[in-house]
Amino acid sequence: MRIGTHGRLYPASAAATINGILARISAAGATPVVERGLAQRMAAGGNPVAAGTELMDDAATARLNVLVSLGGDGSFLDSVDFIGRAPVPMLGINLGRLGYLSNTRMDDVDATLNALVERRYGIEERALLTLQGCPGFQAHDTALNEVTIHKRDGAAMISVHARLDGRFLNTYWADGLIISTPTGSTAYSLACGGPILAPQCDAMVITPIAPHNLNVRPLVVPGNSTITLEVDTRGEKYLVNLDSRSVVMDNIPPLTVQRADHTVKLVQLEGQDFLDTLRSKLSWGLDVRSGTEQR
Repeated sequence: MRIGTHGRLYPASAAATINGILARISAAGATPVVERGLAQRMAAGGNPVAAGTELMDDAATARLNVLVSLGGDGSFLDSVDFIGRAPVPMLGINLGRLGYLSNTRMDDVDATLNALVERRYGIEERALLTLQGCPGFQAHDTALNEVTIHKRDGAAMISVHARLDGRFLNTYWADGLIISTPTGSTAYSLACGGPILAPQCDAMVITPIAPHNLNVRPLVVPGNSTITLEVDTRGEKYLVNLDSRSVVMDNIPPLTVQRADHTVKLVQLEGQDFLDTLRSKLSWGLDVRSGTEQR
């Protein structure tokens, strides 16, 4: 089995931990394949990968069986972008704090690697969003969590004129607007008051960020919808974000958000599911009075 590794390497001290994981991949009977940029950052930090370690420039040509993202959720989202359209399943080993998407703990690394080598796992396909009309992203135009339009620091609120399948939906006067997938419903959208969707839902969520009109609420729309956004910033620049990637934009033609025509494949280990993750990562159902889970 060939297991690819990808990550941001932040902080630099994580290089030693990553080298330990690479050694454990080999010990499990698999071949570690390290993304070249990660290997270069590790070397620059004084902790290079072992001599002879196989490097890769992209997931499509590396003949991977699985890609492992090393880091937190930001690294996981970067790894989704790195995979692109390659049909490579992925999971995340959490080197940071919460790790909602990257939810394998360091304590469970050996058991996880053995499960991968023995192919004791399932695959869950997650929907992606694609953004058209924003030249700043070009080929990297998909998002697993959300597409976000946001004002810049210190700027006044922006106006976002939204259309749903060609019909006028609303003008949002707000700090910004989030279009999220079911996967992203537990991320930025949730923090702004959006609902939680199960990953299997065929839907998207439109969530305003600090709206001026208090009667404007998040809206769940069909997953095959086409959402068109026209931004009015009174001459000021604004941010367009795809997951953890961001570009500064001027007023441009309308942006179009749709479900992408491909998915990302996530490894589901035995005993892992969406409800377990909700309870363990978001304290879903936790009785704060006693610290016990409600059943």
